[in-house]
Amino acid sequence: MKAQNHIGVVGPCAAGKSTLIAGLAKHGYAARHIAQEHSYVPSMWQRLVDPEVLIFLDVSYNLTLVRRKLDWSVDEYAEQQRRLEHARRHATLYVNTDNLSIEQVLDTVLAFLTKKSS
Repeated sequence: MKAQNHIGVVGPCAAGKSTLIAGLAKHGYAARHIAQEHSYVPSMWQRLVDPEVLIFLDVSYNLTLVRRKLDWSVDEYAEQQRRLEHARRHATLYVNTDNLSIEQVLDTVLAFLTKKSS
């Protein structure tokens, strides 16, 4: 594993965090899911991991309903987005996954990590 790149992944539910982390692992990257969307502490992502690279995956409310069949309101989604604001502002890479395939998200992140390490 390429552990030197302490990678954290944050974002709202159904943004693709677990899928990305699994894809990165297949390419030798150790990434960690930071459940910032469930924390009331804005800087929890820093306290838990303080990653060298913070990847923010975003997704629209409507797609969360399609991807995960979530039974939640737009207000609950907005609350997750509010809780994620600090991490979003500090993200090293922001990727909106709405119009991207799983492979495109992974390729975007891999290209970024490759460029960052060179």
